[in-house]
Formats: sequence, structure tokens, C-alpha cells
Amino acid sequence: MDAPLRTLSASERLDWLRLIRSENVGPRTFSRLLERFGSAAAALDAVPHLAAKGGLRRAIRLCPRAEAEREIVATERVGARLIARIEPAYPRLLAETDDAPPLISVIGAVSLLNRPTVAMVGARNASLNGRNLARRLAADLGRAGLVVSSGLARGIDTAAHEGALATGTVAAQAGGVDIVYPPENAGLWKQIAEAGALVSEMPPGTEPQASHFPRRNRIISGLALGVVVVEANARSGSLITARLAADQGREVFAVPGSPLDPRAAGPNDLIRHGATLTASADDVMAVLSDLIRRPLSEPDRGGFRPALAPPPGEDEAAKARLSITELLGPTPVTVDEIIRQCQLSPSVVSWVLLELELAGRLDRHPGNRVSLLIG
Repeated sequence: MDAPLRTLSASERLDWLRLIRSENVGPRTFSRLLERFGSAAAALDAVPHLAAKGGLRRAIRLCPRAEAEREIVATERVGARLIARIEPAYPRLLAETDDAPPLISVIGAVSLLNRPTVAMVGARNASLNGRNLARRLAADLGRAGLVVSSGLARGIDTAAHEGALATGTVAAQAGGVDIVYPPENAGLWKQIAEAGALVSEMPPGTEPQASHFPRRNRIISGLALGVVVVEANARSGSLITARLAADQGREVFAVPGSPLDPRAAGPNDLIRHGATLTASADDVMAVLSDLIRRPLSEPDRGGFRPALAPPPGEDEAAKARLSITELLGPTPVTVDEIIRQCQLSPSVVSWVLLELELAGRLDRHPGNRVSLLIG
């Protein structure tokens, strides 16, 4: 049974921030470290030893205390609130995902994060009709009681936020929560800060980079019960959001378009593969109404459980490392398959995989799959 949520103390928040900002520690690794050691402080003490055992031939970089303290001050200075995954204000739906950010910075109405939400994404070079439809659809969904999440990008994202400003909208950002991107959305950013909510997992002042956008996309979908794709070409980042939504167990909706318009290729293909054909807010509400009425079960957010089984002895661990690394390669395999093939206990396999992660040698994939990073 999961323990009740609680607010982190100042020292715990600092430890959480130091851990997630340390080298080779992503959201999944963070969760496994807390599961294993029971607290971020204990995990920080253990990380150097684990990374060395995993094969890292130099000292792993832990986030210095002073650096984390500066980030906390900077977060407060821009008017943001730093919310941990185990705190009541953290969005419950996002907390259910296996790679939820341990900490998010929020500017604006934090209460919106736990209201029923639908995401809306689409092409940056959206057509006039596409933008008008997205704006109208977002407004109708807002009047039906839904918050609309999107990514503050040009085109469909912008139209969706505009349509939902009066009823509630959340913008997930690829850079720092205080950084306006694209620059022409400065006015919209200010409106959302005043009437909606801005969310980011990155430190304040971080300029968005290409690698940040897929990570932002999983927040857009993770906040929501479902994702609506309005226009998107066959290689659009919006389809990444739709795929992430499906991986997260969310509903996927798509607005059909002319096969002569490349921007319709993405939604049309999604419909072909099972997405709900969407022409109005009624199509979305017909699917989501039951989910909205159903009370949310409290997810397991980690951080409250006692430390797991003690680590394996060094002889056992050395044999396990050899067996596991021989099975791994660049193609992802499930952890369950590794356990079966190695005939090792799940706790020993979990321990060795954690070592490899912290050494920067292991990559995690959806579906509890892992692969070895070559090079």
C-alpha cells in the first residue's frame, strides 16, 4: 500500500534536485535509486560506487550543493514553484508515467495540473483552416470542462492555447519555464502565466535544444487523458507525442484531412491505425467522459518505500555483470527476458542494470526494455 503524499523538506528538495541534475541520472534511474536506497541523500552517497562498478573509468559528476541551491533561488526569482513527484500538487496523471520528471517548475495556476486535461498538438506550418479548427476545438473542449495542454509552438499549439485561455490551458516547455520559445509567442506566454500554467523540467534560463522537445512531448501527453492531433506531416514531432500517448495508455484522437495535403498524412495514418476520428469536441467527449467521471487512483510515485533487498555480494555481482552484458546489445530487449536467460533473481538483475545506467552504458526504452550503448 502506498504511503500518503507529503511535502518535501527544504533539505530533501535540495537532495532531489542534486540527484536528478547529476550525470547519467534520468527520471527512470532516479526512481530506481529511490526505490533501492529509500532517499535521495542515500542515493547520492551510493552513485559513485555504482557507476564505478558499472564500468565508468572516471569519477561520475554529482551536482554540487551550491549549484542546486542557485537553481532553487533562480526558480523562485522567475516566479516559479518547484514541485516534486511525491507532493500533492504534482499532476497525478503525469506521475503515473514511468519516466515522469522527479521535479517540475510551474508558473501560474498550479491547480490546473490536476484537472481533467486533453492535449492538442499539430503542425507548426499549419493551414489557416487547421488553426481555426484547433482554436474552436480547444474552446469547445474547455467549455466541456477540460483543460487543454500543448507545447507553445507555432501553428496548432498556439491556436490550441489561444482557444483554451478562458477555460484553462497548460504549456509544457522544452527550455526553462521562464524562456519564451518561439520568441513571437511572448504575448501568449504572458497570458498563460497569468491565466493558465507553464511547466518545465529544465532549470530556469535553459535555452531549448532539439533533444529537449521529445522530452517535453511526453509531459504534454502525460498531463492528459488523451491527445488530439490536428495537422501533422509524416515526419512531424506531433506524431512522437501521439506515440508517447499510446505508450502511456492515453487515448489518441486525429482530425482527418485531404490526402492531397501533406499535413493530413499524420492524422490520416493515425486513424488508419486505430485513433479516434475527430471532427468536433463531441467526438473527444464521447471517449473521455467515462474517464473524467471515474475517480483517479493514486499512482505509486516512489520515494516512500524502504530500501529494497541488499546488494549482491561482489562475486555474485561480478558473474551477473558478465552474464548480463553478454546478453545485451544495441537492440532493446525486455528485462524479463534477461532474467529468464540469466537465471538470476530480479533484484540482482535490477542492481546490475542500475550500475550500467549510472556508468552511461545502458539505455532504457518503453515497455521495460533496455539496450547497451555501444561506443
